[in-house]
Amino acid sequence: MKLSPLLTIRIFLPFALGYFLSYLYRTVNAVIAPNLAADIGVDPSGLGLLTAAYFIAFASSQLPLGVLLDRFGSRRIEALLLLFAATGAFVFSRSETLTGLVVGRAFIGFGVSACLMAAFKAFAMWFPAPQLPLINGIQMTSGGLGALSATAPVEFLLGLMGWRAVFLTLALATLAVALIVFLVVPDKKETKPPDSLREQMAGIRAVFTSPVFWRIAPWATLSQAAYLAIQGLWSGPWLRDAAGYDRADIAQILLLVAVAMTAGYLLLGIVANRLSRAGWSPLGVAAAGMLVFMLVQAWIVSGRVSNARLVWMLFGFFGTSGILCYADLSQRFASRLAGRVNTGLNLLVFIVAFTAQWGIGAVIDIWPSTRTGYAVVGYQAGFGLMLGLQAMAMVWFLFSGWRMRRADGDRIDSD
Repeated sequence: MKLSPLLTIRIFLPFALGYFLSYLYRTVNAVIAPNLAADIGVDPSGLGLLTAAYFIAFASSQLPLGVLLDRFGSRRIEALLLLFAATGAFVFSRSETLTGLVVGRAFIGFGVSACLMAAFKAFAMWFPAPQLPLINGIQMTSGGLGALSATAPVEFLLGLMGWRAVFLTLALATLAVALIVFLVVPDKKETKPPDSLREQMAGIRAVFTSPVFWRIAPWATLSQAAYLAIQGLWSGPWLRDAAGYDRADIAQILLLVAVAMTAGYLLLGIVANRLSRAGWSPLGVAAAGMLVFMLVQAWIVSGRVSNARLVWMLFGFFGTSGILCYADLSQRFASRLAGRVNTGLNLLVFIVAFTAQWGIGAVIDIWPSTRTGYAVVGYQAGFGLMLGLQAMAMVWFLFSGWRMRRADGDRIDSD
């Protein structure tokens, strides 16, 4: 069925607004970290834990979220959870201690946990499968705009009103988006009656015992987790300590990274969509992009600081590659499992992202702080650890694909 322009807007725009806020919340700490450290007195590992609280709450909700999305639909679940995000932003804005900030951050993470998965579930129900890489890429572009807004615009607002007023404004905006999602997004009934709870649990088991899922998941997980952990927190401090930029320059570079990320989501989605017409799966584009992303990380780990703007823009562009794996997996499972497939992968991504964001901070903390920040060798060790894990996952991806082709004639035959 061809969707009318109005119906397409009603399906897409509210979810895009939700994901815009989700990504803004996810990345804003890279800009406000100095303010939080000055006001609360947080050390690197504490700052990592504060930022990672988002990922803990986000990850813990993913499996039940998949069941809820498949049973009750995207509109109701996202609108409800955004109320928790608004509450978290309000708590964050009023907190005077690290504990209060962590609680607020956790509420935000839980509240925005459906913003991407609800959209992917709705898109899988409304749009033809070949269009999913493109429509998912456009959805991710709205997240890129959120990340972009969390750089220089937030830096400007910090000087104008302070970080507490910024988060109070975000709380009100989140409440407004919750109402828009609930009132504007249409429902689409499943052709089959809803699965029983036992059948839903069996669907989760089917996803997590699938060789197809486990061929793709490790590399996609580690690639996205490295991107989220570094871009969401440690990119700003690296630019200060390794490259010697001041706050204004850092905000501008992070803005360029967000622009590159937005372009990556859109352009890689377009490439994958065009190649799918020629019989290629999105997985081939994802694998090529994740490999280039590893090469960019290797440049950063090497300690070279020349052309930092260009290198970090490439980091932002190719760091988006792993998102194509969601569209690929959605095509490899029945549509009724779309919520559980996507949230299953997202669960792994955010568990590892939390561990990576905190773990990089702990590694950096091994070396004594310098007069102006943290030791450069600490960044090299932390970022290098993530790069090594991605390399091992890439080897597994190649080996398991070869083994599956030998075993059953290759279920994955187009990448």
